[in-house]
Amino acid sequence: MRSDASTGTHGVQGLHLTADLSGCASDHPWMCHADALAESCRAWVRHAGLNAVGECFHAFAPAHTGQLAGVTGMVLLAESHLAVHTWPERGAVTLDVFVCNLSQDNSDKAHALMDALIRGFEPAQVHRQALRRGMPAAEST
Repeated sequence: MRSDASTGTHGVQGLHLTADLSGCASDHPWMCHADALAESCRAWVRHAGLNAVGECFHAFAPAHTGQLAGVTGMVLLAESHLAVHTWPERGAVTLDVFVCNLSQDNSDKAHALMDALIRGFEPAQVHRQALRRGMPAAEST
């Protein structure tokens, strides 16, 4: 089990994961089709054991005729959020997963979701970051 954030009632804690992907296939369905990306995000959120409470996905119009255009999307989680932005013309994707760990440690679920999305996009390169977030307990301030 990963130990990336503490739990409990003493302060609000969370884990914020980001990944910048490059070398993704521009014709991958998730890169240009909002419905395909949304369906996959919903499935991976459920598979990771997180709880979707809302979503918004938007497919952009191509800047030039015959050019591919990206998608931006967000799944609002009871635990916080997942955000995805694609640039098929550059083979690039950014991923953002944030989970709160107030009542339980959701860190493993966040990592599982991020790992699944990275595998799904099949990037040539990945740059990952993890940031512990939170407010200290009231009695320690």
